[in-house]
Amino acid sequence: MQVYTSEKLRNIGILAHGGAGKTSLTEALLFNAGHTTRLGKVDEGTTVTDYLPEEIKKKVTVSTTFAPVEWGKNKLNILDTPGYADFIGEVRSALRVVDGIILVVDGVAGVEVQTEVHWEVAEEAEIPRIIFVNKLDRENANYFRVLENLKENFGIHVIPVMLPIGAEESFSGVIDILKQKAYEFEGTKVKEIPIPDDLTTELEKCREALIEAAAEGDDELLLRYLEGESLSDEEIFTGLRQGVLQAKVVPVFCGSALKNIGIQPLLDAMIELLPSPVDVQTSGEEKNKQQDSLAAIVFKTMADPYVGKLSFVRIVNGVLAADGSVYNVNKQKEERYGSLLVPRGKSQDTVSEAHMGDIVCIAKLTETTTGDTLGVKNKTLPLAGVDFPAPTFAVAIQAKARNDEEKVGVALARLVEEDPTLRLEKNAETKETILTGMGETQIDIVMERLRDKFGVEALTRTPRVPYRETIRGTAEYEYKHKKQSGGHGQYGHVKLRFEPLADAEFEFTETIFGGAVPKNYHPAVEKGVCEAMTEGVLAGYPITNIKVTLFDGSYHEVDSSEMSFKIAARMCFKRGVEKASPVLLEPIMNVEINVPEQFMGDIISDLNSKRGRVLGMEARGKGQIIKAQVPLAEMYRYTIDLKSITQGRGSFRMEFAQYEDVPAQTAQEIIEKAAQEKEEEK
Repeated sequence: MQVYTSEKLRNIGILAHGGAGKTSLTEALLFNAGHTTRLGKVDEGTTVTDYLPEEIKKKVTVSTTFAPVEWGKNKLNILDTPGYADFIGEVRSALRVVDGIILVVDGVAGVEVQTEVHWEVAEEAEIPRIIFVNKLDRENANYFRVLENLKENFGIHVIPVMLPIGAEESFSGVIDILKQKAYEFEGTKVKEIPIPDDLTTELEKCREALIEAAAEGDDELLLRYLEGESLSDEEIFTGLRQGVLQAKVVPVFCGSALKNIGIQPLLDAMIELLPSPVDVQTSGEEKNKQQDSLAAIVFKTMADPYVGKLSFVRIVNGVLAADGSVYNVNKQKEERYGSLLVPRGKSQDTVSEAHMGDIVCIAKLTETTTGDTLGVKNKTLPLAGVDFPAPTFAVAIQAKARNDEEKVGVALARLVEEDPTLRLEKNAETKETILTGMGETQIDIVMERLRDKFGVEALTRTPRVPYRETIRGTAEYEYKHKKQSGGHGQYGHVKLRFEPLADAEFEFTETIFGGAVPKNYHPAVEKGVCEAMTEGVLAGYPITNIKVTLFDGSYHEVDSSEMSFKIAARMCFKRGVEKASPVLLEPIMNVEINVPEQFMGDIISDLNSKRGRVLGMEARGKGQIIKAQVPLAEMYRYTIDLKSITQGRGSFRMEFAQYEDVPAQTAQEIIEKAAQEKEEEK
């Protein structure tokens, strides 16, 4: 592939709600640019960007795919992103490096949940965007209804620049409102045709709205427009482009990706209206520019079966040449690399160098991970990484075959490195390996990748709750361990006092008088107590918040030993705790839920059913934040519940707050279940 200078580049993310046709649009862009000889189809598993086995099988995008499109003398670095909420991390990584967005909207369904989510993110970041209303060839498709839907949701600055000719099966072409020309499409050929008479009134109305929006993009044009002067097509275009670059005007295009209608005008608009890297600079990029240093951000990592680990990078400043070395600012390591790869789906090309703003892949950077800054030692300043959402859906995972445990561990580590919205940790209390992601679908994909990519299978289940036990009363107990079996016997005798402890997990003291238990045996007594604390008396959970005092006992000059006193302490502890009003504790989480206002009542009702306590509410942006405390046992599947209640519009985060007593009825159920499991293990 040839080298493109910065002003000839466009970095564009294709975003949409799942099923709106992002991948089909990307396929049409590649086809019209001559990179493919036929239009691939998602349903047939023949598209360039949905090439992973799980994408072909499920017919959905699960990973952001890079697909550069060469159009005219420019290069469009297209990032085809997933449309389902479980893969929002892939969208976030793409948004970190794009300068413009094509927001694809279904011509039948109109604005959907993820359409709103993507719009809000783009608004907050002030990213220029174009809307493409797709699937206008479908039954019940209605461009004008969708247009009103867009304006209702996103405001009056959503301005049509294209009108459809025909509808549903008769949809055959588009009208360019600015140029006042009509086009029909056949293959990759575009033919100008007369404007249909029944659309001239609508054209005039939309053109007036376009001129007004364009004038608002330029102060001088606005003044002339308000004074009644007419504006030339060139002036209207200039004002429109300024409005788009400032994210104040969002032009609406239309077409059908599957029928290849309206794609070439969209390609032209992506170059003419959306910014090049030269038009967009952030403060972090400016600092590196002043330093005159190479700077690049790693926004995605993946494992390629042929070339190994691939790091996707955007050049933020300077020029990156093939076959050299680069300094990882975050890891403070120098890394050597070979070719600069330019993937297009699963195929790859190479380039000799990449200029500021371009996107390339580097293979086998061993130390580098997503979010790292690459550049020159002592010159490049660190760039902002990728803002990934915290994963909230946890499962316990284990190898299906016991001898595959190590293979599963290695494979999961690779997958977690690829996807920062996955977390893997070992829970020391429950002895489970916990995999946390964004939702059920994402975890299902991980299981498929383990099987198909790494050749191992794993099982998942709801994680165990790390309950604990403690005491609410005070008790004393004594235990004498005495055993005689020829030769030296065993003798250890302890008297222990058990008390609740509020401000620490454990405290051991002794008040021995007159050497009833010699000091050299005190550590053995404490060790025995600590061992006994790992398994409580109610349901076998660890005991916490307890003070144990060794206040008396006795010893034998010959038969006493550290082991004898450890055994005595362990047995004394178990029986003594039973007399000190033991209770079961459960982890309580601080939960912060972000939801649209219309779902507040349903959310609060659901929290009440989960034994939650609502602590407060506050407005934030267009939504409401509900703060609550909820038992962890009720939160393992909350990701699924919240999506169901809010139709996918809600999000939440949680962190540990404290342990509290489990209600009596619930505690009894837990104790009975633990006893049953223990019996089954026998």
